[in-house]
Amino acid sequence: MIDASSPSGELLLEMRGISKRYPGVVALDNVDFDVRAGEVHALVGENGAGKSTLMKILAGAETRDAGQILLRGQPVTIDSPQRAMDLGINIIYQEFNLVPHLSAAENIFLGREPASAIPGLIDFRKLYREAQRVIDSLGVPIDVRTEVGQLSVAQQQMVEIAKATSRNSIVIAMDEPSATLTEHELQNLFALIRSLKARGVGIIYISHRLEEVFRVADRVAVLRDGRNAGEFLVGETSLPELVRAMVGRELSEVYPRKQSQIGDVVLQVRHLTSHGALEDISFDLRRGEILGVFGLLGAGRTELTRALFGAYPVHGGTIAVDGAPVRITSPRDAKRAGIALVPLDRKLEGLVLDMSVRENIVLPTIQKFARFGFLNGREQDEAAQKWVRHLGIRLAHLGQRVRFLSGGNQQKVVLAKWLEGGPKVLVLNEPTRGVDVGARVDIYNILEQLAQQGMGIIISSSDMPELLSLSDRVLVLHRGRVTAELPREEATKEKLLYFAVGGTA
Repeated sequence: MIDASSPSGELLLEMRGISKRYPGVVALDNVDFDVRAGEVHALVGENGAGKSTLMKILAGAETRDAGQILLRGQPVTIDSPQRAMDLGINIIYQEFNLVPHLSAAENIFLGREPASAIPGLIDFRKLYREAQRVIDSLGVPIDVRTEVGQLSVAQQQMVEIAKATSRNSIVIAMDEPSATLTEHELQNLFALIRSLKARGVGIIYISHRLEEVFRVADRVAVLRDGRNAGEFLVGETSLPELVRAMVGRELSEVYPRKQSQIGDVVLQVRHLTSHGALEDISFDLRRGEILGVFGLLGAGRTELTRALFGAYPVHGGTIAVDGAPVRITSPRDAKRAGIALVPLDRKLEGLVLDMSVRENIVLPTIQKFARFGFLNGREQDEAAQKWVRHLGIRLAHLGQRVRFLSGGNQQKVVLAKWLEGGPKVLVLNEPTRGVDVGARVDIYNILEQLAQQGMGIIISSSDMPELLSLSDRVLVLHRGRVTAELPREEATKEKLLYFAVGGTA
């Protein structure tokens, strides 16, 4: 077994002097990166730093303009994804490459199914047996006959890892693997990574959650503006040093939080129930307060945020805004009541990707820009530009399609479109998912400013440092019920996990 922490582990992969240019943009400029057998080499940087481009070149999805790739000391040409996989290099992207209506086994061996004795048919008995062997070797309790669409996000991720290991990978790159995982699922992922390290696999770990880097990585490489900005041994660096290397400036706090003036109750929820998801949920939210919501997979966090916005069925309970009862059966009702939602999946539920930044920002309030059946373009531009300035949205022009913005800027556009309507209550589900550290701090500052202005804010998040740092109180859910309501001074990681697994006071 290779010593996972030893710098003398075999050098599996070397990327030397990699450069890539697009029209008007230098995506990568003479970048070096390598990974050894049995180590986790983290790759971090802000959105646009070049991480994705470097991985696309490694995966054979993009061609490099200059530089060299070596595998176990031998130069290789990777001109297609299939070539990368044939060489033992596999990339697990944040957006999984799975077929939901096929079983886990079929996904694991897609395109490599064992043939039956009858020509043209698949030997399903052997397929299920081999797939189950791969899954079991990872220590994951999944029945490989289950359709992938019926699996949780964490289980789907394990299927992706099983696909990679079934190809006898020597290097596996994981792009934002923890973006939607709870702390418990994250622990399982880390255990799996340790198992892969023990086998001598080289792991490339890409994440915006720098706390994770310190928990799982041996080395960390930083990219900034398409160039190498530093390489560190995890045991010999610190969070401020990494942040400084990533953004090129000092960040006094990753989680800036000042005490807001807590006011009257703005949102009152009583006995909210949704069959099979939420049971007897009650809480108050006050003006100027940030209320955190924590829970493990299946706890009901996402269902609660959607129910408050009228996007999930409610079978009982009451909601009041500013003391007045409101009936919320649709997002339109929620909007009228002054409730806005920044959803879990901004690309699917929060934005119209092929519409412009301006169009996305004014979409929920489009009626106020109408005059005699015509839209006032100048007023739309003024409204959109106001939020671009206020939220620090980086873009080429207001007409730019929102799909071409970074994750952090897309998230700011989602915020802008709801803030234009002046909500009383802002609900956010995983507000910094897939967002780099610089944009994260921007979003935290925005939420802090909104709280100081008297808005009531609910943050549902699996990121415990985020919740503990930003929240005035934290609600903990377990199987659709509130198991604890902790004030900021009493909330700890240990308590959140205790109550999240069903612990009682």
